[in-house]
Amino acid sequence: MSTPMKRWQRKGTVIMAAVLFGIAAFATTTRTWLNVQLPRTAVQTPDLAVSGSDAATAVTAFAVVAITAGLAASIAGPVARWIVSVILLVSGIGVAAASYTVISDPEQGAAGAIGQAIGVSGATGTVVTPTALPWVALVSGVLIALTGIWLAIASRGWKSSRRYAPAAAAGKTPPSAPAAGAAAPEAAAPGTASTSPSAAGTPAADEDDGAEPIDDIDSWDRLTRGDDPTNYR
Repeated sequence: MSTPMKRWQRKGTVIMAAVLFGIAAFATTTRTWLNVQLPRTAVQTPDLAVSGSDAATAVTAFAVVAITAGLAASIAGPVARWIVSVILLVSGIGVAAASYTVISDPEQGAAGAIGQAIGVSGATGTVVTPTALPWVALVSGVLIALTGIWLAIASRGWKSSRRYAPAAAAGKTPPSAPAAGAAAPEAAAPGTASTSPSAAGTPAADEDDGAEPIDDIDSWDRLTRGDDPTNYR
C-alpha cells in the first residue's frame, strides 16, 4: 500500500508556485521601477518614470522562461523534470541578479531613458529614486530559484502517465497473431469424406437424376449441374 503524498510534494502545488512566482516577476516589469528627476534647465518636463522592462530587460526574459518551464513541468517525464528544475534555478538567479543590479546602481538602469530625454545619460543634477518593485522582483527571483530545487526534490515521488503504454507491455496479444497453443487444422485422411460446409451443401453426385423434380428449386439445381431440366417435364 503506497503512502499518501504530502501536500508540499503534490505536482499541482509545485507547478502553481513556479508559475505564480514567474508571473509576479514579470508583472513588476510592467510598472515603474525608477523615478527620475532631470535638471530643470535641460528639459521642459523634468520627471521620468522608467519601467522595469526598460531598466532591466533581462528580468522580463527570465520571468517568461520561468513561466514556460513551470508549465512544462506538468507534462515532463522524470528526466525532463530535472532539466526544468535547472531552468527554473537559472531563471530565478537571473531575475534576482538583474534586479539587484538596478537596486545597487539605479542611475545605470535609468541611463537609457535619460539619454532619450536629454541626449546624454550623465547629466549633472539628475536624481534617480528606485521604487519598491525592484525589491519585489528580487524576492520573486529568489523564490523561482528555490522552486527549481523544490521541484527536483518533490518530483521524485510523482508517477509517470502510462496512458499510452504499448499493447505488448500491457500483456495483450495483437489481434493478428494466432493464439498460443492453437492447433493447425489437420488434413483429411485419404478415403475420408470431407466435412466442410461447401462439401456438405453440395448435392451428392450419385443422386438419382431420373427422379421428377419436386419444385423449381430442384430444377435450378439440376440446371446448375449442367443437366437439362426439360427432360424431366
